[in-house]
Amino acid sequence: MQLLGLFILSLSRESSIGTESRHPLVDADNNILVGLGGFPPDRNGSNWQRDVAKPAAEAMRAAAIDIYTLPRWMRKRYGRSSNRRGGHAAKSVGPSMGGGQPHPQNLSHTPRLLAIFSALFALKCFERIAGWGNTLFEAFSPDLFNYYRTKLTEVCENDPRIRLNFPLKFSVFSTATFNFGPATITLPHIDFRNLAWGWCSITALGDYDPDFGGHLVLWDLKLVIRFPPGSTIFIPSAILRHSNTNIRDHEYRFSFTADVEQSKFTTAAEHERRRRDKERRWNEGVKMFQKWDGPIRTL
Repeated sequence: MQLLGLFILSLSRESSIGTESRHPLVDADNNILVGLGGFPPDRNGSNWQRDVAKPAAEAMRAAAIDIYTLPRWMRKRYGRSSNRRGGHAAKSVGPSMGGGQPHPQNLSHTPRLLAIFSALFALKCFERIAGWGNTLFEAFSPDLFNYYRTKLTEVCENDPRIRLNFPLKFSVFSTATFNFGPATITLPHIDFRNLAWGWCSITALGDYDPDFGGHLVLWDLKLVIRFPPGSTIFIPSAILRHSNTNIRDHEYRFSFTADVEQSKFTTAAEHERRRRDKERRWNEGVKMFQKWDGPIRTL
């Protein structure tokens, strides 16, 4: 798959996502590589910013205060830290194959952290964010969506101890990551533990002006994307370097990310098998990308 000759349904180098600008970004072979999802339009008295984005941001703000005021012995491990994403606390929860597990299992956390996660997942606003991401994912990339759903179903059927963050009807993503900010500024990075051809769903939250900061930067594609609070975007985070720009001092920004994690720890035999299968698996995975057959505007 070539990343050159990139096209986008937009008229400017700096793209924008919001409720009226949901569109795909495709590669030179017309594969949908990135999905700019925005947020749902207001219907039947429901307002996404009022009912979902703002409550989710406030809940994360309260959780961040709890995270950053952990006892000192816990703060070394679970509080503010410098990681490859940035200097903020980033916490992942859900089934995973990272960390050396011999089989898929839920990531391990202290009871206090599990209580924080459970409280967030129980909120209607996060349920709606997960459901909106699910709907967009199926619309943008139905084959990849079905692959996620099938594999996660198999994992759950094989091990009843697996605990999902959301029921499958709300999300086919196994793992969620909370970037607790309070000014989530991620460094350029790739999520190398994620499925190579997989998508992750990123939802920006907070109180900031998207004209002055919080833009998503896709370095390999030389794109800067305006990313308003409450909006969702899908990217293949394991192969595209990404980060986001700074926000102003009086503002705050969080993000909620859903993805599928793979193991980075393998035996020698497994490593050799993966080496042999690498090209075949990649080619099969790329076939899951949806082809775009609509009008195209070049950058």
